[in-house]
Amino acid sequence: MGLTGRSIIGFRDASGTGQIFRGRNPITGESIGPEFFSASMEDVNAAAQLGHDAFVTYGNVSGRDKGKFLRQIAKNIEAIAEEVIERAALETALPKARLQGETARTCGQLRLFAQVVEEGSWVMARLDRADPDRKPAAKPDIRSMLRPLGPAVVFGASNFPLAFSVAGGDTASALAAGNPVIVKGHPAHPGTSELVGRVLRDAVRQCGLPEGVFSLLFDAGNEVGTALVKHQLVKAGGFTGSRTAGKSLMKLAASRPEPIPFFAEMSSTNPVFVLPGALRQNAEKIAAGLHASFTLGAGQFCTKPGMVFVPDGPEASRFTANLQQALNQPVQFHLLTEGIRNAYSAGINARKTHGNLKLIAEMKAANNANCVGAALFETDAQCFLNDPELADEIFGPSTLLVRHSRREEVLEIARGLEGHLTATIHGTEQDLAEFKDLVAILEGKVGRLIFNGFPTGVEVCHAMVHGGPFPATSDSRWTSVGSQAIYRFCRPLCYQGFPDAALPEELRDENPLGIWRMLDGEMTREPVSQSPKLEVAG
Repeated sequence: MGLTGRSIIGFRDASGTGQIFRGRNPITGESIGPEFFSASMEDVNAAAQLGHDAFVTYGNVSGRDKGKFLRQIAKNIEAIAEEVIERAALETALPKARLQGETARTCGQLRLFAQVVEEGSWVMARLDRADPDRKPAAKPDIRSMLRPLGPAVVFGASNFPLAFSVAGGDTASALAAGNPVIVKGHPAHPGTSELVGRVLRDAVRQCGLPEGVFSLLFDAGNEVGTALVKHQLVKAGGFTGSRTAGKSLMKLAASRPEPIPFFAEMSSTNPVFVLPGALRQNAEKIAAGLHASFTLGAGQFCTKPGMVFVPDGPEASRFTANLQQALNQPVQFHLLTEGIRNAYSAGINARKTHGNLKLIAEMKAANNANCVGAALFETDAQCFLNDPELADEIFGPSTLLVRHSRREEVLEIARGLEGHLTATIHGTEQDLAEFKDLVAILEGKVGRLIFNGFPTGVEVCHAMVHGGPFPATSDSRWTSVGSQAIYRFCRPLCYQGFPDAALPEELRDENPLGIWRMLDGEMTREPVSQSPKLEVAG
């Protein structure tokens, strides 16, 4: 498939008159053809208008037809998987095995959402039957369900060129809920984005859906993304990236004349607590797993463990020695972009000159493009508590060990944490009993608690929560991974007194879709005619 370098606006390509940019090989630093053209404001307006027009139809497409559409996208991506992986490897320096896994994850989550919308119960249908004899006032017939919001803008992520980009989880969940999607492609992997965008557009055509269900806009900078979030026809947004960019977009979404929901998944340092019993029994195993976790993907995961809390003593020294040994291996890491490399280098250099930090181990990097080495730092609990900046994320293959001497210090550290995506506890059953208040504190700090594991590796399933309190995300009530991600892109709508034939199928008496519904306060799949009236005391 030839690349054009032009944005995709519904069923047509943009004219290609905007600022020119190219992809760049992170290993060599060389630019990769072809030229790509930033979208113009006319392109932004056209994509938003097409999305708005398409919403009238697409917002009412059946779950069966949306499922067919999502499955077709997955099928189309798999048909060009080899080409997509080849291009993504050039633009990101990610190994092909990783990209093969990411392709499978992308298609798997599309099919997961297809399953969700085909089954249909996700709409949370509720029916409260009328009671004309109720005194002192008759009760009306009231029914509600979740409905889509309207055109959604999705921002491609730098560190996941497939699973969090053009056809990634944000796009899949927004489309599943019934929203047209406008993707703002990430400039670090434009060729990969165009390849996926074109087969997604093909799926719109193949399924007979209206033009405007999908558009993809390129931009070398921030102008297009800003314009999309501010556009009056855009009704929601999804973002994965840095805290600085996420907070800026959150502010834009909230300051519009009509504010819109904007889900931003941002920075997280993902604390790891190694409790005394676990450190005594499994220090070597935990050290090996920790090293693999914070260097996985060159540390460019939002779930990378960036700070590790261990009880001081001989076991901690052996634990540190194991980590030092692992870091002495001659492994080089290539970061995704020059900007990420510069930020990583600045963060590491700042820590090297910090008076209360000790550099335990560092692998020197080769002097080429975006290559860096892993780094391990250490401090004590009081220094950590006195300097909140030590908890800041460094995006790359580095972590910070914090030694503590008392149980109370651990609890004080936990209470002082900001919001994170994950927290990990390594412990024995006795540790859990002795530190149950630590678990209770962390429940209020994160979206996912891990026991005797590591946070990297986010399973795409119904129960997964990939979210957390601010500043890990803009709203801790939601997740960006797993089937519950669909709830970010919908709202409840109530129908009162409507005749049965005028209601959506999900709310009709006979329940033609056979979905789970709450009928007069009880969950059932039965039609209204077969369900006894629930007596409510009043």
